[in-house]
Amino acid sequence: MNDNKAMNRAADNIRILAASMVEKAKSGHPGGAMGGADFINVLFSEYLVFDPAQPTWAGRDRFFLDPGHMSPMLYSALALCGKFTIDELKSFRQWGSPTPGHPERDVERGIENTSGPLGQGHTFAAGAAVAEKFLEARLGKEVMQHKIYAYISDGGIQEEISQGVGRIAGNLGLNNLIMFYDSNDIQLSTECGVVMSEDTAAKYKAWGWNVLSCNGNDVDDIRKALDAALAEKERPTLIIGNTVMGKGALQNDGSSYEHDIRTHGAPLGGDAYKNTINNLGGDVENPFVIFPEVEEMYAKRIKELETIVAKRHAEEEKWAKENPEKAKQMEEWFSGKAPKIDWTGITQKADAATRAASATCLSLLAEQVPNMICSSADLSNSDKTDGFLKKTKSIVRNDFSGAFFQAGVSELTMACMCIGMMLHGGVVTAMGTFFVFSDYMKPAVRLAALMQVPVKFIWSHDAFRVGEDGPTHEPVEQEAQIRLMEKLQNHASKDAVRVFRPADVEETTICWQMAMENVDTPTALILSRQNIKNLPEGNNYADTRKGAYVVKETAKDYDVILLASGSEVSTLLAGAELLEKDGVKMRIVSCPSEGLFRRQSAEYQESVLPKGAKIFGMTAGLPVTLEGLVGANGKVFGLNSFGFSAPYTVLDEKLGFTAQNVYEQVKAFLA
Repeated sequence: MNDNKAMNRAADNIRILAASMVEKAKSGHPGGAMGGADFINVLFSEYLVFDPAQPTWAGRDRFFLDPGHMSPMLYSALALCGKFTIDELKSFRQWGSPTPGHPERDVERGIENTSGPLGQGHTFAAGAAVAEKFLEARLGKEVMQHKIYAYISDGGIQEEISQGVGRIAGNLGLNNLIMFYDSNDIQLSTECGVVMSEDTAAKYKAWGWNVLSCNGNDVDDIRKALDAALAEKERPTLIIGNTVMGKGALQNDGSSYEHDIRTHGAPLGGDAYKNTINNLGGDVENPFVIFPEVEEMYAKRIKELETIVAKRHAEEEKWAKENPEKAKQMEEWFSGKAPKIDWTGITQKADAATRAASATCLSLLAEQVPNMICSSADLSNSDKTDGFLKKTKSIVRNDFSGAFFQAGVSELTMACMCIGMMLHGGVVTAMGTFFVFSDYMKPAVRLAALMQVPVKFIWSHDAFRVGEDGPTHEPVEQEAQIRLMEKLQNHASKDAVRVFRPADVEETTICWQMAMENVDTPTALILSRQNIKNLPEGNNYADTRKGAYVVKETAKDYDVILLASGSEVSTLLAGAELLEKDGVKMRIVSCPSEGLFRRQSAEYQESVLPKGAKIFGMTAGLPVTLEGLVGANGKVFGLNSFGFSAPYTVLDEKLGFTAQNVYEQVKAFLA
């Protein structure tokens, strides 16, 4: 334990660096970083266990930052740990810098998660805590004995997602989760009291949390709270740290700048910045300095960690010798490689719904991927994730031997927690809900894409054919939305999201195979509620892997190409039978993934959809979904309104998704 004078000096060092980073960049958020410096300093210099020589060590404690705008605080603390250089701090928020305005996942440098949209960061942490418990149940305490720390602000507490994660973490008794709530009563445009008057401590206690309070700017108080949190055996812990926004900041005239809204989201500026740096013991002419005594203190901590982790590694080596099979499993699970799956025994029921085909695949995965966790937002018997559940049991408090995560009715929380499980490492996650409710999940899908987390999104009830449930449950614009993200690439030039909408049960199997092989990016599977006829006998399903392919051709010198994804392919095939009787020559193309198709060679794309060809597309969504594929000479028949409440067969008729209407539309198009 360090003496408090040295600890306070280190916290002030973090404040100086954070304020100076924002000042040099001429943008950023200094106040929160300055207020949180004491907690982050205590955590990183005395409590957080990590391996200085092996940053990705599976047994490390993990720290998840929720308020990403407080990145200067995190970067400064990590600089004291030797993870960032002074020059990198100086390049804060600049092009190509490793210190962006909001932290982006970089485990080698100690950043476990990308953060920015408030609320998601601490939810990732709760997911990581579930993963740690899940793996402990399978591997043992010797290798899974770490803690998950989260840091949340007033804004994150206000975001609706905090309600979901508070409920779930308390219900599951995640005693390995310790969350610090930086309660400074100031937010970007107002004092917190203007928008909230709830009893936060009572709220978390009602959810089953261990709730502690401390002076978040007092070293001894923070230590006392952390010690109590580490001793907790039954519940997750919330430490409410009452902190001072802009601690140590002075205005232009030398008066206090603490507890001032203006320090939240803008540089201190002018004499206020100079007075603040002087007040904190820094040099205005050279503020980007790690004080020698602080450098010495953190070097001492690194030495302590070397001793701590050496002991832990020895325990792990002993465990590995005694449990060679488990050790091999653990290595495979944390490798980041796709799991080995034998798909040869899978048999799909012909002409079934693709959600049912997905259930068959999930049943196989439950048996063959022992580190897989599947989830559903209270819809497992409808989105058919129960195919997985039937081969395992639910994860419950005090028993994490099951592999099904019951999230309840909370799609965004479910998505973020499943992402957090994968950020922890060692597990594969999939989650299901109705496609229309993917709207609740979009922020999480986006961050998963940014972080390259290969979670699997299972979205069933893919079209207006939800029928009697009516327009609230009938996705129309959702496919166009996710297809827009399908066109993006992440910073590593990988697909942002892989999106598959299979045309029948056999395509569904191939799409699930590709989903499990994809370790670079999230995958979305969009599945039908209703039964779909299988594609023609002899169809080359292997070409599903190319994103789009020819499923039938009536003549080489065809007059028109008919194009669709999902259930509309079978509608086109039915219409093609009528057109063929009328002498129309056709090629029918299934396109489960435009993104994957666009990754194929130009020659292949031209061979399937030649430039200048007349292409008729059909989609149960917005026409724009296929417009990029049909081209200038094409036409798309789709929906331009919300759905209606009626049996799906009636809707097919009323909305024009019939063989007869395909016939009429194509004839008119060719004319």
